[in-house]
Order: sequence, then C-alpha cells, then structure tokens
Amino acid sequence: MLAAGVAAAVCSAVLNERDLLRVAVFVIALPLFVALLASASKVRIGASRTLLPERVPVGGHGEVQLDIWRSGHLPAGDVLLEDGIPYALGARPRFVVERLPQHRSVALRYPVQPALRGVQQIGPLRATITDPFGLCEFERELISHSRLIVVPRVVRLWGLPIGAGIGSGDDGSIRLHAGQGETDVIVRHYRQGDDLRKVHWRSTARRDEMMVRVEERPWRGGTTVLLDHRAAAHHGTGPAASLEWAVEFAASACLHLGRAGHRVRLVSEHGRMLADTPGGGGPNHDNVVLDALAALQPAHERDLTTGFDPAQGQELIAVLGTISNDSVHELTKYRPRGTRSLAVLLDTPAWTSGVSAPEHRAAATDESAALLRAAGWGVVIATPRTSMPQVWSELCRTVSPGASLIGGPA
Repeated sequence: MLAAGVAAAVCSAVLNERDLLRVAVFVIALPLFVALLASASKVRIGASRTLLPERVPVGGHGEVQLDIWRSGHLPAGDVLLEDGIPYALGARPRFVVERLPQHRSVALRYPVQPALRGVQQIGPLRATITDPFGLCEFERELISHSRLIVVPRVVRLWGLPIGAGIGSGDDGSIRLHAGQGETDVIVRHYRQGDDLRKVHWRSTARRDEMMVRVEERPWRGGTTVLLDHRAAAHHGTGPAASLEWAVEFAASACLHLGRAGHRVRLVSEHGRMLADTPGGGGPNHDNVVLDALAALQPAHERDLTTGFDPAQGQELIAVLGTISNDSVHELTKYRPRGTRSLAVLLDTPAWTSGVSAPEHRAAATDESAALLRAAGWGVVIATPRTSMPQVWSELCRTVSPGASLIGGPA
C-alpha cells in the first residue's frame, strides 16, 4: 500500500490531479496509522497447553487442550493457531479464532491417537495475529514443547506360573504349618532380655538349654522379566513388528505380577536394569514400568552376552526374539539348576512372512526351544496370531521341560 500510495502521488503530480493526490495521502497514511495503532494497543496473546492424559497407550485416544487469552486496550483481529505434533499422533491441528475476547480464555481441543510407542514432543504452538484492518501480521511462539508419553498396550492376564514369587521351582502354596498344626519355627539360644513368651519349650527340653522361637515368614523372592530388544533379534516394522509384541507382552506380565503382590525386576537381554518395582502394584509402580518401556529403543548388539545370571537367583521369565545357540548357552549357563526359568520364544520370521503354522516354523526357533528345554527351561513359542492371554496361560501351566507350543491362529 505504501508503494501504491507513492506511485499515486507521483501520478497526481505528473497529471496535475488533486483528487488522486488525496487518494495517495490516504493510502500512505493508512498502513502507518495501523502500525501505530497496533503498537499502542499493546495486545498480548497468552496460551497454555494441557495433555489429557499425559500417558496414552498405543492405539488409545487422548486430547490436547489449548487455553488462549489476550490482554490489551484495543480489539485484535483473527488469530491463526497451529500446534506442531509428530505424524505418529495424527494430523497437525489448525484453528482460527475470531474476535478473541479480552481477559477471558478460549478453550480449544484436538484429539491425538498415537500409533507408535515412544516419548513424543508436542509443539511449539505458533500464532499468527492480524490487526483489525487485516493489514499487519505478527507471528508469535506461544508455547514450547510438551512431552506426551505413548506407553505400550497392556493386555489383561489371568493366573500365575506355578511357584511364582518364591524364587525356586517349588509350588508357591508353601504351607506355613507342619505336622499336627505345629508352626514351622527357627530357634536360637536365649539372650538376656528376650521375651520369655517366645521360649520354645520342646527345643529347650531336647537340648537342655534355653531356646527361643524366631518367627519368620518364608522368604518370597521376586520375578525378573527379561526383554530381548536387540534389533537383529526381531522382524517387522512399525506397530506390527515382533519387538512391539514383545514389549507389550513384557509390560502386561510386569503389571500383572506386580498387582499380584510380586516384586518385579525388568531387565534387558544384557542384564541392564530397566525398572524395579515392589509388590502391590498401583499407578505409580505401573508408570515406572510403562515409562521405561515407552522410551526403550532397539539395541544394536547382535549376540546376547551377560556374563552373570540376569535374574540374580530370582525366577526368570524371558521374552526372546531370534536367539543363536551361543546366546542360549550364555543365557542358561549362569542360571541355578533348581530355579524356575521360563521363556516366551517368538517365531520372529512369521512377523514378516505372515505364515504362522507350526509346520512352517523356522528351524532356528525349534532348535533354540530344544536347547532351552534341555537346560531345564519351560518354553512357549509365540507367533503373530497368538493372543497374549493364551501365551500367558500356557506359560502358567509350564511345569517341566515339556514344551507347550502355540502356533495356530488364536
């Protein structure tokens, strides 16, 4: 408009047209007046972003709420808002707010439906503000990034493996009494100050010296869930990859065991601690596991090398991809022979071939399963069509090295 006004002024002088000069003055003065008005109005746009909720499972539904408000002496024009979100959360939202009220917020919402697990960054929120005459535009960054945690899906499971939680292969229903109702006790020598009500008279009479009773509950160990997340051990891409199946199964198992009262340790295939939660479950304990799995990235090592027992003597549930014979030997040689060891072995080639029948199973998968069973492990083979509750149910019934194979459609 300034260029048009100057051109009109030159033409008015050449053509000696006073009316054209008046138009030129108006055209030059208008943008200058608008710029002065915009600076004097002191319009300020504020915004806040709220994630509802802050954790969303893969395939779930969440919302982002934007609260927009303004302050200033004069009205503002249209406000174009654009929030940046990654493609895995959906389309980029855009809003046009007309006549933004003063000192009163306007709530805007848009949905997010994450398709990939991970820690996603939402933002920044950018605003393009126009003056009431539509002559000036101002670009502002109102909010920086917010973090949305996309956690793996959790499938509800039923039952517990036989002997789960006691740190050995015995049945978990340990009796607290023996014989004719006599409590199992540990005794020690009497010390000055001990409560005489704890004197164990039978042991005292047998040993001819004062013995006191030490009442202790049997030690209940926890369960270690080992997740093999090597990139070379899995097939497929995106949400349908075998790695994502393994992550979701590990998350479901950890939360199920935690809610059943077990201490759960989640470790990588190299024994690195990913999460450690006490028994009892609860949202805080669940979030520790889910956050660790949400941020988990594929490892680049090709073989499994621990050099120690990754479960540290606890029961072990290993979720394994394609594993070599050397890796099987590395995983089993440090495990105590009497400690329960279970494995969910993924037939990973089926995630790319789409064929999951037992007769088409990869020979390497059967060979790895045979080696694990020979080492005293209970093994369940899973395919893309196997439901996780079915795998868990078979795992709970696995008592000895006799394998329970699952290869058909769920």
